[in-house]
Amino acid sequence: MGHPVIVLGAGEPDFDTPDTIKDAAIRALQAGDTKYTALDGTPQLKAAIVRKMARDHNLTFTADEVTVGAGAKQILYNAMMATLEPGDEVIIPTPCWTTYSAIVEICGGVPVHVPCTDDQGFRLTPAQLHAAISPRTRWLMLNSPSNPTGAAYDADDIAALAKVLAAHPDVWIMSDDIYEHIVHDGFRFVTPLQVAPWLRDRCLIVNGVSKAYAMTGWRIGYGVGPRPLIRAMAVVQSQSTSNPCSIAQAAAVEALDGPQDMLAIRRDSFTQRRDLVVDRLNAIPGLSCRRPEGAFYAYASCAGIIGMTAPDGQVMQDDRAFCSWLLETTHVAMVPGAAFGVSPYFRISYATSMAELQDAMVRIAAACATLSRD
Repeated sequence: MGHPVIVLGAGEPDFDTPDTIKDAAIRALQAGDTKYTALDGTPQLKAAIVRKMARDHNLTFTADEVTVGAGAKQILYNAMMATLEPGDEVIIPTPCWTTYSAIVEICGGVPVHVPCTDDQGFRLTPAQLHAAISPRTRWLMLNSPSNPTGAAYDADDIAALAKVLAAHPDVWIMSDDIYEHIVHDGFRFVTPLQVAPWLRDRCLIVNGVSKAYAMTGWRIGYGVGPRPLIRAMAVVQSQSTSNPCSIAQAAAVEALDGPQDMLAIRRDSFTQRRDLVVDRLNAIPGLSCRRPEGAFYAYASCAGIIGMTAPDGQVMQDDRAFCSWLLETTHVAMVPGAAFGVSPYFRISYATSMAELQDAMVRIAAACATLSRD
């Protein structure tokens, strides 16, 4: 018989979608908004995204510079499919969300992984970016705050990277801003065009309502960028999914235009959870965890555990073995760092209740205390 498992692997807030957003969806249903919409987003949602960019980032766009898809993942896919030729390279700082590399490969491109270590805050440096650029480089993909590390780039970090891009006018930047509202300790989020507006003709900003508004299942993401790119992405979408769900788009309008006070409340809750997880992990011999600036992930090193032996004789050969052993013995599920391109680490999502997180940390600490080094 199975055991109840504490799942700390999901990239999904445990909060419910706010009632105001649900109510907007109900109104849309009642009004009969159940037909096809414009291919890549309703005029109402595109207008709400334009307002959001002005309100949050002081950036001015028009509706024809906006595209809406079935989640941010589709926006990423559309952009790669619309722009990559076979052999084109995409620079991806690692650790990274696994989808980035997979999409690039599906679209015929070559992911160029640049390892970013713990001691550099898991952030790409200008020197690394310069070294990674080749004549085949098409895109730099930047995710801030990051999945899986929670690392975030401040204005100075982005300005330094933009300075490198200034010398390479054929290299575009894709900024995945999906965790922008989940930042800690007063960190100030910026999107690249706020720092380097001259990148406007070669920058795609990717975002959505999934994380901030707890709308993962509604599947609405959007991109904001140059008109030619947006048009090309629409062509790709026209031959795949066509328009996103009409009801979900109506709900997303309310998410972006409606009350925003819950963002700070939920952000503070995530910060409390982060501190619990990071402090408890750092108290366990053999584990260490950097305190992330944002998102709801902790990316912890288990280097001090590698090579140790469990009471049943299992050897912690790598992060995969460690996570598998913890799942078997403590019924706590985490994702090994190998999945994100950098080992020996593991990712914990703290987008779950404090009670479950406390229980999980107790179980992990107790299990690690049984390990020995022969």
